Amino acid sequence: MAHIIAVAGKGGVGKTTLCGLLIQYLCETGRKPVLAVDADANSNLNEVLGVETEVTLGELREEIERAGVDSRYQIPAGMTKQAYLEMRLSDAITEEDDYDLMVMGRTQGQGCYCFVNGLVQTQIQKLQSHYPYVVVDNEAGMEHISRGLLPTMETAILVSDCSRRGVQAAGRIAKLMKELNFKPKKVGLIVNRAPEGKLDEGTLEEIRRQELELLGVVPHDDLVYRYDCDGKPIVQLPKESPVREALKAIVDKLGL
Repeated sequence: MAHIIAVAGKGGVGKTTLCGLLIQYLCETGRKPVLAVDADANSNLNEVLGVETEVTLGELREEIERAGVDSRYQIPAGMTKQAYLEMRLSDAITEEDDYDLMVMGRTQGQGCYCFVNGLVQTQIQKLQSHYPYVVVDNEAGMEHISRGLLPTMETAILVSDCSRRGVQAAGRIAKLMKELNFKPKKVGLIVNRAPEGKLDEGTLEEIRRQELELLGVVPHDDLVYRYDCDGKPIVQLPKESPVREALKAIVDKLGL
């Protein structure tokens, strides 16, 4: 079975950027193919990786929901909705040379995400035996954890910025996993965007108070910001990028 790596934390701390670089590093070091899962309704992992997606699971949900009502969504005659969904699920996998990407995406309007969440969970369970690693970029906050989307995760990487609120959010997610009896072999914290790659005593104190293991610190890099502003995939960062170097050290420490 695959080694499932779940990445979680509060919004805006750089989870998706680190996910993209993690996926790339796993592939570059021979731990491929990787199944990359963007489990955020507000999906943008594909932009970090620099790939186009054909259809998301949320869009498939719309096709099924609106079939027979909206002329844009038609199920072939004689085919059930379930059979059509099974046929179309393969289209929601974007295949690259070293990894495949599955994107949750969003429903339209006020549609519930329960069905799409269920699709993500079912697909991971069905596909994981085909990959040595599955990397899941979770939505901001705690909903996917509380729903038990990834009960079999092997490694839980919690991401925070240097703020106390970010560390506290990571601590709450770690506590929730314990309450739900999740038993990943490794749970740890990455602090992202640290000035000069250093943490002040206040942040370190909060990490200790939350009883989190600090896996490593990723420095702030203006180049990441510039790439984002220019719409350039973050995985095109130079090989000597300090962000890359810090993440490599963390992956090696985890023994992935």
